[in-house]
Amino acid sequence: MKPTDFAKALSHYLAVYLPGQRNVSSNTIKSYRDTFKLLLLYCKQGCHLSIEKLCLRRIDRMLILGFLVWLEKDRNNSISTRNQRLACIHGFYQYMQIEDPVGLLAYQQILSIPLKKAPTPTINHLTPEALKLILEQPDPSTASGRRDLTLLCVLYDTGARVQELADLRVGDVRLDPPPILTVTGKGCKKRQIPIMSNTEVLVKQYINETFPLQDGKQDHPLFFNRQRNKMTRAGISYILNKYVSQARAKSSIIPDKITPHVMRHTKAMLLLQAGISLIYIRDLLGHVDIETTEVYARADTEMKRKALEKAYPDIVVTNLPHWEKDENLLSWLTSL
Repeated sequence: MKPTDFAKALSHYLAVYLPGQRNVSSNTIKSYRDTFKLLLLYCKQGCHLSIEKLCLRRIDRMLILGFLVWLEKDRNNSISTRNQRLACIHGFYQYMQIEDPVGLLAYQQILSIPLKKAPTPTINHLTPEALKLILEQPDPSTASGRRDLTLLCVLYDTGARVQELADLRVGDVRLDPPPILTVTGKGCKKRQIPIMSNTEVLVKQYINETFPLQDGKQDHPLFFNRQRNKMTRAGISYILNKYVSQARAKSSIIPDKITPHVMRHTKAMLLLQAGISLIYIRDLLGHVDIETTEVYARADTEMKRKALEKAYPDIVVTNLPHWEKDENLLSWLTSL
């Protein structure tokens, strides 16, 4: 069967353009791939279209709008997930504007579909007491406990994304002063993150125990599973949730839901509360735009309260007369 123009364009976009010209990460490509898998599923189940015969001119604005409604109502996707799928579709049709100018009008109609406004989510983060309690749960007398403790401390201390932690290699660790970890973030951008002395000790002990002879092991994953493959995001989440459950059983200060990204939020919020500049926090987290980092400043209600207290003039006195003794006020209220 002869491939359609849609099949050719999508294959070239995912296999050549994104990795070759855009140099995007494999996870980003997987996100685009999953979006179009869902779109094809909708075309087959919701529109009764043959995937083998699906062409570019058949995918129009109305079909994409129907797909977005299907995501929310049939698959119960959140608004943010719906918007993320739409952003992937927008990316493909921005590419198609250049590759196929003949369909420019149809492509621009799809690109004009707006993202849906969603409530601004609150930034979940841990208190220092809750963080300390979670880090006390791994058993340092066992090899797995020492690995898990090191993993959790590196996750917090670096403020790394969970995929960045999973991608760490032995060669990314430098323990000579000053100790740093080289993290590969979105878009294959590398950044160097200093680690604190406590984390440095844990990492040094872990590497000496796990990789006694490091020659030829610089490309080996720093944290790995029983098959000696690098840990997945799900595996790291499992380790974190195991110790979160143990900590929650001991204290009510542990929030209901904690993900690896909460550790990243916690690092940013505690740095902000310590008076660290947003510029440094931005560089640590690997944000491209300072506006992304400013969300922590907007979310930190404790800093806002302290700032308001400093600017609040001491004009309210405590010896004000009680309103119940004001006969004129009582009479006026009674007459309403």
